Amino acid sequence: MSAEEVSDDDGESHGDRRADSPEDGESHGDRRADSPEDGESRGTRRVGADGGSPPGDRPNVMLVVLDTARAVDVGERVTPTLARLADEGTAFERAFAAAPWTVPSHASMFTGTYPSEHGAHGDHTYLDGDLRTLPEAFADAGYETMGVSNNTWITEEFGYDRGFDELRRGWQYVQSDTDMGAVVRGECLEEKLAAARDRLFEGNPLVNAANVLYSEFLQPAGDDGAARTTDWIGNWVADRDDDRPFFCFCNYIEPHVVYDPPREHAERFLPPEASYDEATAIRQDPRAYDCGDYDLDDRDFELLGALYRASLAYVDERLDRLRRALEDAGVWEETIVVVCGDHGEHVGEHGFFGHQYNLYDTLLHVPLVIHGGPFTGGDRRSELVQLLDLPDTLLDAARIADDELTGQSRGRSLHPGGGTEPREAVFAEYAAPQPSIERLEARFGDLPDRVYDYDRRLRAVRTTEYKYVAGDDGFERLHHLPTDPGELTNVAADRPAVAADLARRLDRRFEGLERAEADGEVAMTEGTKQRLADLGYR
Repeated sequence: MSAEEVSDDDGESHGDRRADSPEDGESHGDRRADSPEDGESRGTRRVGADGGSPPGDRPNVMLVVLDTARAVDVGERVTPTLARLADEGTAFERAFAAAPWTVPSHASMFTGTYPSEHGAHGDHTYLDGDLRTLPEAFADAGYETMGVSNNTWITEEFGYDRGFDELRRGWQYVQSDTDMGAVVRGECLEEKLAAARDRLFEGNPLVNAANVLYSEFLQPAGDDGAARTTDWIGNWVADRDDDRPFFCFCNYIEPHVVYDPPREHAERFLPPEASYDEATAIRQDPRAYDCGDYDLDDRDFELLGALYRASLAYVDERLDRLRRALEDAGVWEETIVVVCGDHGEHVGEHGFFGHQYNLYDTLLHVPLVIHGGPFTGGDRRSELVQLLDLPDTLLDAARIADDELTGQSRGRSLHPGGGTEPREAVFAEYAAPQPSIERLEARFGDLPDRVYDYDRRLRAVRTTEYKYVAGDDGFERLHHLPTDPGELTNVAADRPAVAADLARRLDRRFEGLERAEADGEVAMTEGTKQRLADLGYR
């Protein structure tokens, strides 16, 4: 397309299923129309009216999320295991999250919908039960469903356990509703003893003591649950005596703030003149940085970037152990393995630290590799894809027909034999800031003026040529990606026709979509609040 033209066709009809305009090219009220105008051959996804193949004939599925992994930092040097998996499987080089942080991105992956539809975002952090989830679809298709999460958001406390036979908290040695993390996080003996006194007798004291002992003395240095998670999944797979195939989800959180990789990993990425002690002494508090509570310079961000990449390298080694566990159990060849980031990270780019307040590619462009079955063979695909394509893709790969999930989904199958037309654009939303501006004021008092600008909803559309972001406060930016891949120069004023065309595309994409309203704060335990604070969310 020319520099001043942007096609009106977004390459996606699913987003227009709820639109009121007759331009959507389909009968109104029919969200599940099978018209070929939708760019998908749905028959390839729904294998048989009886629900697909018998469970015993279907592959296992392993969905691995590398929390906070951005595409720009993965590769042979940092993540050799993932690079090898890409060489043997299928790498999607232009994969994008539908949201820039954990809660809405996982909800989109699980439901195939955008944040304004599933409603799990900064204003309402709970995944409500009115949408079908991917684990539910696999469970109803006869799969054993298991999950291990190391991110506090992705637990039963926030509605993510639906469809799982069990969703474990990976950071705990023994599963418990009492989080003893305050003891581990204590910075001196007095703080640790005070936290132990306050929490030890909540629930089962023996279980609480076991979790403290594991975290204090047995958990590997620089590990936030990945080692325990990998070992547990390996043992679970090896000991299974269930004839059913399995669906297993796991979230590794080590690349998330606070970056605290093992010393030997950090020293591989730190500049020669920098020490591990110097790097790990840098304060890592993204919200405090955003609010002007302290400053970081280029040197600080250089060292933080090294720690971030070292954390990715550490998780990549756990991914290698996970692969070997599946191979040792004899199930590797019959398992579809998906590895992706849920969102990216700012480590100084655009003046930000963390992953809130904007929709730059630094936060949305993520690694996505699929291995096994039809995805084996070393293919590299450069078309635009989204993480919300995973439900359709995995149901297709497992030969499962689930009309409820595919009917609600805005995704499309990435199955190489599915006959799906590539997208011409991908979309993302930032529905509301987390933590809220009110929480920031309660913590920091008066805030810089720019922080108040972040109290807005953002939506983005990205083609191969342009990226357009619009806020509900009138904010807009436009970038010509071939000449400005870092999104540094806003050309909205110079190319108003392009901006207007992309703004109309955004309107069509989200027109008629319900924005789930917040219905009050989600009740959290004190342990959950503290753990989220450590991750920079409160």
